[in-house]
Amino acid sequence: MGRMPMEHIPTDVAADVSTDVPPDGGSWRQQTLQAGLDLLDQGLTVFDSSLHLVAWNRAFLELLAFPPEMTRIGAPFEDFIRYNAQRGEYGDEPVEDAVRQRVDLALQFLPHDIERERPDGRILHITGQPLPGHGFVTLYSDVTEQRRTEQALRQANLELESRVQARTASLRRSEQQMRLVTDSIPALVAYFSVDHGYEYINRGYQDWFGLDPQRLDRVSARAFLGHEVYEGIRPYVRRALSGEAVTFDYTLRTQAGEALCVRTTLVPDRGTDGRVVGCFELTFDVTEQKRSQALILRAQKMEAMGQLAGGLAHDFNNILTVILGNLTALGDARPDDAQVAEFTEPAITAARRGAELIRGLMTFARQQPLQAGAVDVGALVASVVRLVRPALPACLSLQAHTGDDAAWVWADAMQLENALVNLILNARDATPATGHIDVRVRTRQVDAAQAAALQLQRGPHVCIEVQDQGVGMDAATLARVFEPFFTTKRPGSGTGLGMAMVYGFVRQSGGVVDVRSRPGEGTVVSLWLPAAECCPVELAPLDEPGPVPGATRRGVALLVEDDADVRKVVRRSLLDLGYAVIEAGHGPEALEILQRMDGITLLLSDIMMPGSLDGRALGRAARSEGLARHVLLMSGCAPGMDALADLPVLAKPFTTAELARALTALGAMEAGA
Repeated sequence: MGRMPMEHIPTDVAADVSTDVPPDGGSWRQQTLQAGLDLLDQGLTVFDSSLHLVAWNRAFLELLAFPPEMTRIGAPFEDFIRYNAQRGEYGDEPVEDAVRQRVDLALQFLPHDIERERPDGRILHITGQPLPGHGFVTLYSDVTEQRRTEQALRQANLELESRVQARTASLRRSEQQMRLVTDSIPALVAYFSVDHGYEYINRGYQDWFGLDPQRLDRVSARAFLGHEVYEGIRPYVRRALSGEAVTFDYTLRTQAGEALCVRTTLVPDRGTDGRVVGCFELTFDVTEQKRSQALILRAQKMEAMGQLAGGLAHDFNNILTVILGNLTALGDARPDDAQVAEFTEPAITAARRGAELIRGLMTFARQQPLQAGAVDVGALVASVVRLVRPALPACLSLQAHTGDDAAWVWADAMQLENALVNLILNARDATPATGHIDVRVRTRQVDAAQAAALQLQRGPHVCIEVQDQGVGMDAATLARVFEPFFTTKRPGSGTGLGMAMVYGFVRQSGGVVDVRSRPGEGTVVSLWLPAAECCPVELAPLDEPGPVPGATRRGVALLVEDDADVRKVVRRSLLDLGYAVIEAGHGPEALEILQRMDGITLLLSDIMMPGSLDGRALGRAARSEGLARHVLLMSGCAPGMDALADLPVLAKPFTTAELARALTALGAMEAGA
């Protein structure tokens, strides 16, 4: 695609559609699509054939600094150009001339691929394509850092080439000084001739490969790199010796067996006649940089998958609520009918299994409510090892190494136990019957370098390691290890949710999961959790709620649920528990009822509902204004659970008995409550 000059940019507008959500929340499909667009790093705009705005996303609003009030469906393209011209985006060009020129050019609907530097120094790469008969779509990318890096590399190469040219004339008399400089650089610096013989290497080659810089006749790239690596870089060497400066990444092993990701730049050296006589070689260790990039990409990928899983969990839990509620009601209505029980009991069991599967998805999506408290990790690990020991072959060694230091974290003890059981059983499945599985607990002070590498906050952490001597994993498997439903086990032997649940729980608890593995070398899974500052206070045990009481008159319940089928099931449960029930299909309707009607005993509301007023806001309004005596929220997928510490939540699907227990805990199951 040809580039257009900067003054002929037909579009450089962006807006954020998330600032223009319809009052009723729009369709779920529209919201899902917009949420996906807003996850893009690139900005996007779509203008129709009359140059009116059709779609945009948040990234473009941020990249081009347009005020949110400008962005709306149908906004004229001309408004954005005039705004840019008035704030000096096009230099000293008269405003109306700039607007007219760009609008006229935009009406030609020509493809364009340009870069433009904004007044604030940010460099944007703008690509536009016409949509035949419909307008055009434009993508915006911030390439500031990329261009600065390229400029820095070009500058570095120019400086290196300049320094090399200056050194060539006086190589013999300046060799000692040059070696002192290159030996102090944390990189490999070398020079080889057109016949591939090395004429200079710095001390880095001695550190990495054990080579003697004074014995260049014994230095062979094929020997110290190995045949496979050498064959992989040969095409780049040929290009460099043909006169082209090249930069490439690859992996090598040092004399100590350490695998390093490295980046090499080759700069041709030309003689006085212009012919290439050799190459300068500069190699940096970029292992940590690659690792950090991989962690960021994985986190972004898991975040997107978590959002998808959370949305699915919400819908499926509503479906399971209807199924489980109706099956349970049918069984309760016909308790002595064996034929009814024969059909309902397996179906109820299957529905509960489905609910457990959805809870696994919610754990991965970090939307499962946690019962957090201070946990003695050493004691918990020892307890889990004792619990799992009988499930392992007698000749398979399982050892816990908890150390002498106190290791406390603030987490959900049951979820942490489940995570450890998952990891140990995975290790069992991967380890030969005579192998070893070790579980270690360590306290560590994470410094800035470790925090950057692990994507953690600095400070005290507890690290729980599960190490096995199993078959290990290749890079492709390792990259997908946390994906929901991904498994290497045979069909029917696992759901593929174990590692996804571990990942979601640890991330929700403020930690990270680090997995190191190679084929044939086993696997080490490390759970890093923030250390707790104090030990827990012993609390008296709570009494378990009793069975569901009879249908005593308990007052008026306001049931708020946008799904009519779910509302019907929950209404029946409330009636069975002795409540008179008023129904509302969304938040504004419920708030109006609360404000007009006195004496409402219970507000039972779904959390995620369309419109501007969700269950959380409704519950808080009812509580703060004294509109309902008791407030209980319910949800199949409750985002932002940390923000619900002031309101109780009942997870869908639930039975009448489980609803009764939740209401008992609120004190809402007393007569006339």
